[in-house]
Amino acid sequence: MALSRTALLLLAMAALSLLSSDAAVSAPATKVCVLGSGIGGSSVAHFLKQYTCESATTPCIDDIRIFERREKVGGRMATVTIGGDTFEAGASIIHPKNLHAVRFARLLNLNTKTGDDSDSDPKSNVSSSSSWFGIWDGSVFVFQTLPPPSRSSSAIYRKMYPLLNSLVLAWRYGFSLLRMDRFVKEMIDRFILYYNDLESRPVFETVEEMLKWSGLYGLTLRTLQEELADAGLSSRLVSELVTVITRINYGQSVSISGLAGAVSLAGSDSGLWSVDGGNWQLAAGLISHTNATLHLHEGIDSISYAGGYYVLNSTKGNSYACEVTVIATPLDELNMTISPPISVPSRSLQHTFTTFVRGLLNPKYFGLNSASEIPDLVGTLELPDIPFSSISVLKKYSEEDMTYKMFSRAHLAEVLLDQIFSKRKETVRINWPAYPHYEAPEVFAPIVLDGLHLYYINSFESAASTIETSAVAAENVARLITSRMSSPSANAPLIISPTSAEGILHTDL
Repeated sequence: MALSRTALLLLAMAALSLLSSDAAVSAPATKVCVLGSGIGGSSVAHFLKQYTCESATTPCIDDIRIFERREKVGGRMATVTIGGDTFEAGASIIHPKNLHAVRFARLLNLNTKTGDDSDSDPKSNVSSSSSWFGIWDGSVFVFQTLPPPSRSSSAIYRKMYPLLNSLVLAWRYGFSLLRMDRFVKEMIDRFILYYNDLESRPVFETVEEMLKWSGLYGLTLRTLQEELADAGLSSRLVSELVTVITRINYGQSVSISGLAGAVSLAGSDSGLWSVDGGNWQLAAGLISHTNATLHLHEGIDSISYAGGYYVLNSTKGNSYACEVTVIATPLDELNMTISPPISVPSRSLQHTFTTFVRGLLNPKYFGLNSASEIPDLVGTLELPDIPFSSISVLKKYSEEDMTYKMFSRAHLAEVLLDQIFSKRKETVRINWPAYPHYEAPEVFAPIVLDGLHLYYINSFESAASTIETSAVAAENVARLITSRMSSPSANAPLIISPTSAEGILHTDL
């Protein structure tokens, strides 16, 4: 019986579909595909190439694709331009003992600067590391350090200024400051174990193993407030200075989990640095140095395991076959499907609303007479009526013209900004899904999501979120990939035990 034209057309379309499918399957797969071009994605590409291509015993992995859904690399390391000047908008500071970041900057010959993210222009008149700060309770400043010496101040006073500020702090907080320093130092001493030589440092398959090995896991089980009480810190120090620091660095209170809180406190140490021109250059430089294929403005909509490789379908309608896939961006607010489905613990992200303003603060809002009386950094207490976490001066052009950065947990309305500022020339707003909302005890997603070769760097972010923690997590994932690719057991799919639906997110991914 003769077939109709419609039937013939359908058969032809089906045949073409099968041919194109076979062509996609038979096409050579990319060795490693990475989702996200931030410090996690760029670091894992760097370490994969370093650990395999410089080894005589491991096949070189130099076929790497990196997908970035935005138009610029760097992820949450980003800059903003206001008043013709460029400032850090995301991850702003790096600790001097963050050795991966230090080595990256040297490897890439990047210029660095110490202090806060204010401009290095000598006309700026902003004290390095915001040494003049005040703690505001919504009505008055409950504490202030000394204003920086004026240009007319004597050389002796300038030299004595840091010591005098230390005495002011010691007078208010006493020996609790030393106990806080000891608490932070103990955390850092444990963290730097992740820089030990490869022979003495295991490859970790879970975040829990990684944290227990360094002795940091216990800090994720209790709140920062509980840890600091046991460390002997005074309630005044915790409710004032510590609260200011956690509100600035993580947008959260001292009920934050202990490890994230300790990392936050380390963000107030001396010697903090950043890359001149923007920390995003760390990621851009590593990707260029690795010679990875970069797909800008191309996100991934779906990941499917096809037996021996993964098929990645992109927002541009392209499909890619990848032997190994690394997710280096938080899954929490990512609209992407994964097949077969995976399960990760529920986790919400803490959004930080960053508002940049060029203008002048209104002294009356702070109960003062002159803008010159307002400290360069205004931190706030954990009180419900205070609408922002902090305000800091980034650059001072004159006594009447400055650029400020504000952190808040919610959008700041125009009418509120008009109350806080007496003048506003330019305003730039950014809503960052900046880091997890930390709540002890922390629960961690798997590093290997499917028991095969689908990896998740950001599972470590439930412990703490910084440039360096992402690099440390990425380095471990790179080692895990190389070790598992040579292990036959890595080719067996993961059998996920039945779990209560409560507390599980992305079961449909």
